[in-house]
Amino acid sequence: MAEPILPRARQRAATSVDAANAAGASLRSGSAGRYDRPGRPFDRPISAPRALPRWHYLAALAAGAANTLSFAPTPHGGWLALALFAFLYAWLTRTTGWKSAALTGGAFGLGNFVTGVWWLYVSMHDYGGMAAPLAGAAVMLFSLYLALYPALSAGLWSFCAGHAENVSRRGELPFYPTWHGTFAFASAWAIGEWLRGTMLTGFPWLASGYAQVDGPLAGFAPIAGVYGVGWIGALVAALIVQAVHAGIARRGRGRERWVAAAICPGLLALALIASGMLLTRVAWTLPANAPLNARVLQGNVKQEMKFDEAGVRDAIALYQRMITEKPADLIVTPETAVPLLPQQFPPPFAQAVRKFADSTGSSILVGAFGATITPDGQMIDPTNSLFGITPNSNELYRYDKRHLVPFGEFVPLGFHWFVQLMNIPLGDLARGQPVQRPFMVHNQPVDVDICYEDIFGEEIARSLRETATPAGVLVNVSNLAWFGDTIALDQHLQMARMRTLETGRPMLAATNTGTTAAIDAHGRVVAKLPAMTVGSLDVTVQGTSGRTPYIAAGNNIVLAVSLILLAFGFAFGPARQKRRND
Repeated sequence: MAEPILPRARQRAATSVDAANAAGASLRSGSAGRYDRPGRPFDRPISAPRALPRWHYLAALAAGAANTLSFAPTPHGGWLALALFAFLYAWLTRTTGWKSAALTGGAFGLGNFVTGVWWLYVSMHDYGGMAAPLAGAAVMLFSLYLALYPALSAGLWSFCAGHAENVSRRGELPFYPTWHGTFAFASAWAIGEWLRGTMLTGFPWLASGYAQVDGPLAGFAPIAGVYGVGWIGALVAALIVQAVHAGIARRGRGRERWVAAAICPGLLALALIASGMLLTRVAWTLPANAPLNARVLQGNVKQEMKFDEAGVRDAIALYQRMITEKPADLIVTPETAVPLLPQQFPPPFAQAVRKFADSTGSSILVGAFGATITPDGQMIDPTNSLFGITPNSNELYRYDKRHLVPFGEFVPLGFHWFVQLMNIPLGDLARGQPVQRPFMVHNQPVDVDICYEDIFGEEIARSLRETATPAGVLVNVSNLAWFGDTIALDQHLQMARMRTLETGRPMLAATNTGTTAAIDAHGRVVAKLPAMTVGSLDVTVQGTSGRTPYIAAGNNIVLAVSLILLAFGFAFGPARQKRRND
C-alpha cells in the first residue's frame, strides 16, 4: 500500500510547487489577486503606486496650520502638539512613496510656517516700507523655504523606515508602522529641525520642542535641549500610532502577538510622558552667590520714531529718567535703547548715568551701537552691542552681538536688491566673538545676548561651557517693535523659557515694547510687564551654578542618537520590510 501513495504525494507536492510558481509569476505580471496580509485577498491586481488625492495634502496643510496653536500664547500646547504629530505620522504611513511622503511633510511645514511667522510681514511692510504684495510674497517664499526641512525629514523617514521599499515592491499595499519606522520618524524629524536651525545662519523658530515648555515633555530639556524634546515628542506620537494600528490590525491573531504589537509601544509612550513630568522635579543646578535686585526697563519707543533725530533725543531723556529713578544691583535697558555710539552719547546723559552708578552701587547695561575707531578717527566695523557700567570703575564692559539677523543686520550675498526695497536702518554689521566674557555684577557673572540670539540654545550652552567663569544669570535684550503686538512676542518669551530649562539658569528679558519678563531657573515666568507700555520690572533673581547635561554636551546627544538610528534604519529597514512583505 505504501508504494502507490508515494507517487501521489510527490505529485501533490509538485502540483503545489507549480501552483506557487504560477502564483509568483502572476503576481509579478500583475494579473493575480493581491494580499494585504495572509488570507486577505483583493480582487484587483497589483499596480504602480496610486496618486494620492489632493485632499490628502490639504489635510496635512491644515494640520500644520493647527500646529501653530500648540505654541505660545496657547497654554499647555504640548498636548495638542503630540496629537497633531500623531496625525502627521499616521498620514505619512498612507503615502505611496518617498515623493508623496516628502510632499506631505512639506505641506505640513508650509501650513505651520505661514501661520506661525506671518508677523514678518509687519516688519517688512509696516516698518520696512515694502509694498504689501512684495511683503506677502516674501513671507510665502520664506515659508516655502522653511517647509523644505520637514519635507526632507519625511522623505528621509520613507527611506530609512523601509516605506519606499514597501511601495516599490508591493504597489498599493499599505505601510504598517513598525519599531524601526517609529524611531526613524523621530530621528529624521530631529535632524530636519537641527538643519533648519543651522543652515544659512539658521532659523529654529517654531522648533517643535518649544511647544513642550508647559507640556508633558519639558523635563527632557536639561538633558537633550529643544531638539531632543522634539525628538521625544515625535517618538511618543509615532508610538501611539503604532500601538493603535497594531491593536486594530492584529486583533484575533493571538493574545501574545497582540500584546507585543499593541501594548508595548503604548506603554513606552506613557513611560516617556511620565518621565518628562517627573524630570521637572530634578534640580540640575544649585543656587550660587547672593541674590540680585534687578530692574528691567521697557521704554515702549515707537519703531517709526526710534531712529528719528527727535525720537533719539526723547529716548535718551526717557531712559536717563528710568535708569536714575531707583537704584538696583542690576539695571537693564532694551536693545539699542540709545541708538548711538558711546562716543556720541550726550554728555548730560553719560555724566548722569555714571554719577548714579557710582553713588548707588548700581551696575547698568545699556543697549547701543559699537564700532572700532581707527588711528585717523574713522569708525569701522559697526556692531549691535551692550555696554556695561560698573560702580566706581572706569572699565566699560562691552558685548557685541554674535548671531546677526539676515537682511536686518547683514545682507546675504546677492540680496542687496531685496534690502533696497525696505527702509530698515541696519545694514552690514560686524559679528562679535562666539564666546565673550560675562558681565560681573558684584560677585555674580551674568551672560548676555541680544535679540534672537536666545533662540540658539547651543550657542548659550557653549558660552556657559567654555567661559572660565560660567554665568549664573542670563540676560536677553530685544527690540521686538519691528513685529508690532503679534504672536512673535509670546513666541520669543516661550523660547527664552526653554533656554532657562536647558541651562538651569534664570533669565531677565528686557524688551522695548514687550514682553519684558523675569524667568526662574525652572522656566516659570515670575513677573512680566504688559506689552506696549512704559514701565520697569523690579525683581529679585537668584543665580545658579552647575552644568546640566545639555550644557555639557549641547546638541551632540540628540544628533548622535538620531544619526545612529537613521543609519541602522537605512541599512536594515528596507530588508526588514522586504521580509515582512514576503
